Amino acid sequence: MFNYLIKRTVYNPQNKSLIQRRFLSDVMKKSIQGAVESAPVVLFMKGTPEFPACRFSKLTIELLSQQGVDPSKFVAFNVLEDPELRNGIKEFSEWPTIPQLYVNKDFVGGCDIITEMSKNGELADLLEKENVLVPQ
Repeated sequence: MFNYLIKRTVYNPQNKSLIQRRFLSDVMKKSIQGAVESAPVVLFMKGTPEFPACRFSKLTIELLSQQGVDPSKFVAFNVLEDPELRNGIKEFSEWPTIPQLYVNKDFVGGCDIITEMSKNGELADLLEKENVLVPQ
């Protein structure tokens, strides 16, 4: 009976997924942190700014463009190119969806949050305050 309990604990699929998530987080954390720090405005998205692969990524790119984000202060990462990044960014931010926007290393939110912030003027205020807009 003792051996059965050990095997049950060791091979429990729930334990395995927890170990995998922890391993993924440890392996990817520095890489993701480096990506977040690579530019003042960082977007993790599906596809590229030129060819978004989902409507939410497309909308987020459109909103950032409408706000006048300076292209020299912007970088996007295509999570479809790397499954580890796609899963890791969700754990890193503790946010379940993609796209994900970071401004000056701070997580802002996903498409739903960005859309709401755009509607109520908070996005324009944030981007101006953080000095990431095209100079006028």
